[in-house]
Amino acid sequence: MTHAPPAPARTRTTPSSPTGARPPRRRPLAMPGPTVVLAWGTLAVLAVLVIAPLVGLLNTTFAADGRDAWGDVFASRISENLLWRPLGNSLLMGVATALLSTIVGGFLAWVVVMTDLPGRKILGVLATIPFALPSFALALAWESVFRNDLVGGSVGVLAAWGLAVPDWLAWGPVPVALTLTAHYFSLSFMLIAASLASVNGDILEAAEMTGASRFAVAKDIALPVVTPAIISGALLAFAEGVSNFVTPALLGLPVRFHTLSTRLYGSITTGDTSRGYVLSIVLIVVAAMVMYASTRVTGRGSRFETISGKGGRRRTTRMGPWAWPVAAIAWAIAACTTVLPGLVLVASSLTRRTNDFASGLTLHYWLGESDPALAQGQRGVLRNPQILDAAWNTVLLGVAVAVCAGILGLLIAYVLTRSSGPRWLTGTLSVVSFVPFLIPGIALGAAFIAQFGASWGPFPSLYGTFAILVLAGVAATIPFAVRSGTAAMSQVSRDVEDSAVMAGAGLFRRLRSIVAPLTARGLLTGGVLVFVQMVRDLSLVVLLATPAMPVLAVLTYQYSSENFTQLANAVTVLIAVISVGATLLVRRFEKASQPWSDDG
Repeated sequence: MTHAPPAPARTRTTPSSPTGARPPRRRPLAMPGPTVVLAWGTLAVLAVLVIAPLVGLLNTTFAADGRDAWGDVFASRISENLLWRPLGNSLLMGVATALLSTIVGGFLAWVVVMTDLPGRKILGVLATIPFALPSFALALAWESVFRNDLVGGSVGVLAAWGLAVPDWLAWGPVPVALTLTAHYFSLSFMLIAASLASVNGDILEAAEMTGASRFAVAKDIALPVVTPAIISGALLAFAEGVSNFVTPALLGLPVRFHTLSTRLYGSITTGDTSRGYVLSIVLIVVAAMVMYASTRVTGRGSRFETISGKGGRRRTTRMGPWAWPVAAIAWAIAACTTVLPGLVLVASSLTRRTNDFASGLTLHYWLGESDPALAQGQRGVLRNPQILDAAWNTVLLGVAVAVCAGILGLLIAYVLTRSSGPRWLTGTLSVVSFVPFLIPGIALGAAFIAQFGASWGPFPSLYGTFAILVLAGVAATIPFAVRSGTAAMSQVSRDVEDSAVMAGAGLFRRLRSIVAPLTARGLLTGGVLVFVQMVRDLSLVVLLATPAMPVLAVLTYQYSSENFTQLANAVTVLIAVISVGATLLVRRFEKASQPWSDDG
């Protein structure tokens, strides 16, 4: 018996090239890293929140039934009253607000940082409070004092005392500009004060020892250091003055002093939405041009820098005989912008008849039951179901927006600080997250109505729902949330995450277990600031809130428009208490988190 020879072993062969060489092995496609996936995901969210409303706004104006609105706004018989005159008024208010805010804020910053006046720390705190207040608080306080009988209805305190208040002081551009300044000078104050605090006192003293006069030292050394802050504060105040809605509405509309924002609001609320959307686009373009100019100027800040200022002692100017006059001016400004408006609002909410202290005081507008003889039967603020519902909606809106914007801001900040993906992707994400800062609140509200006011694909109409308020709020505040998240992420070392990666922790586990706990303190601070912004903001929600979904800021405007002054002022006090309370809370939290700050 013979055995067959064993079969040769089979070997896997691969087709060879004509030269006989084996072709290179094909590598599998590289999967994008988890951070890149996160970047795409957050960019998709921003596309829905930011890009889609703007595109919807444009599409609505270029649709067949809205195309004529462009001609009506820019080149028709009504263009003068619809666009050009309101645009001129808006620019006038912007210039006035910028100039006055720079003068007032710069003066107070110099007093607080550079002088030896007693009580300057208290002045510094008072100078920051107006920006935490609703912008309509100062307008309502002005109206309660200076309103005359030009437009009918109840008069202010001065007219009730028999004093003649001129029309130009009661209504129109002068009171609008002054109340806007009283609100926005805090921007200039904070920026200029921070810049002045960086000036090295040793260098100033050394310059004087070489024979330079104080004027020359201020002009050639101190001023160049603070110039970027001065310009930045002025441009920000200009943009806010141009886009503000409620102050021109309360003090300008009764005498037909229109701005772009009030024209926009009037067009949309009367059903002329196409023209209103065109005006929204114009307002966005104006604000964007101002912000672009601001970034261009401040981006060249290095050309102004002559000293770093860090590590040097601060130098204070001895006021001598000028102490009392300067202190009197500084305290008068603080009193007129912070203390007196609050007292006026509280006191006027207690008068039985509007702004008439001779009629007696009452707690009815706070605690009273329905009385047909007062405010057409409206209950007091703390007993009124509509106001209590609005208060609940307002607080819930602030919390929801703060949480959602905080989470989204942290994820975007993580991508911007940790991503190794394509540069264009992170650059696009950074730019898109900054875009809402260029859009005035009322224009952003109009964009959300244009995009989400009707059904959109599988999504139903969101107008009149709580969801559209939250979405608009997140879109409006995402620049602040990203900035807070970036600042918090900068304090988290990459080494901590690298250790977690070596231990096998994935992206979301690192976010949950490492990044979130380590950045919680900074995120809480940013979240409170977002909460305050949503509680006090009217421009964003004035077009989005409905009677079925009220918020406090809109109720205040409605009560004021209907001449329910006591209720309007009482609700404003309630908003101010919430806003200022949250602001002081976050300041105390920041101070407690840095126990060494008082000891240098």
